[in-house]
Amino acid sequence: LWKLLPHDVVEVILECVPVKPLLRFRCVSKKWKLTIDSPGFKERQLIRRRQLRGPDVLMMHLSYDRPVRHEGRGRKVVLSAASASRRRIGWKVSYTCGMFCAGSCDGLVCVYCLYVDSIVGNPATGWHRSFPLSNYQGLLIQRFKREGSDFPWPSLGFGRDKLSGTFKPVWLYNSSGFVLGGAVVTYCEVFDFSTNAWRFVVPASPYPINAYHKPVHLDGSLYWLTESEPPLLLSFDLHTETFQVICKAPFAHPRHTTMCILHNRLCLSEQKHLTQVIWSFDSSDKTWNTLCSFDLNPTGDFAPPLLPIAILDKGQLLLQGRGSMDPLVILDLHYRSYDLLCTPKTSSGSVYYFESLFSA
Repeated sequence: LWKLLPHDVVEVILECVPVKPLLRFRCVSKKWKLTIDSPGFKERQLIRRRQLRGPDVLMMHLSYDRPVRHEGRGRKVVLSAASASRRRIGWKVSYTCGMFCAGSCDGLVCVYCLYVDSIVGNPATGWHRSFPLSNYQGLLIQRFKREGSDFPWPSLGFGRDKLSGTFKPVWLYNSSGFVLGGAVVTYCEVFDFSTNAWRFVVPASPYPINAYHKPVHLDGSLYWLTESEPPLLLSFDLHTETFQVICKAPFAHPRHTTMCILHNRLCLSEQKHLTQVIWSFDSSDKTWNTLCSFDLNPTGDFAPPLLPIAILDKGQLLLQGRGSMDPLVILDLHYRSYDLLCTPKTSSGSVYYFESLFSA
């Protein structure tokens, strides 16, 4: 039957097939393999996947094994993944990483540690590769030796250049604590997978960043909040590698706030006493609109504010507490009720996720 169909029709059908069967279909013929491995097909397959269904929620279980003999800290981590629909993805990587970037990026996730190489991988295909320490991580290790770890330090950003398709890990950090005297400036390092090396981007951010927030990726850019009051929303275009101040945040103080991506929109979540408000950014007029608000009283087992993970269905919001062992709950925004999704048995975190065929 397949041989009777024009190949362009076969391609359209294959674009609707999940990743696991596509990996097997590469063995059907050389032509199918070339098609499935082509960059254009991978892009179309991801677009179709987004259209046909919403995101899975990837639960990153960090199972600590024996300690690693290494200067400083670090433990052996077995990283496994499963979707919130309880469908096992079955990706396990034995690696020394204990932190992960916010969200996933077109099917790839990035996990990292301060003392050893980081790793980027695709849970659907099983592909993964490591990349070396940045200059910033070396400076941070030296500062830990001098001062301990009781100070805020930024998280790694991970995104994709939407024009070239290149994936890029990015460190953006302030000079305070590393450079004595003078005004606080920022430094930006971008990792190039083609050369397997980090490089500095000049000029870096025009404002010091808030080190308490994880940067998030959306539509070819990474986003941070500055440490000014009120905070400013800062973007980094991954193609031009330039920074731009977008607008002010919808609150005066950045305490008890977090950034996230919901329904393919940049969002900010803010705790106001026993209420949590989620703001959605409208890029057409650069304004913030209230997406929803909810009462924190029923969530006494969590350390507020709750972390928004994904919008699962209409009126259903997936949330997780700030602790690595906190359960995931589904909030029905219409009935204002909470349902328990699952309780992690090991230290874990959750990210929204779309399966893809990509690799870096």
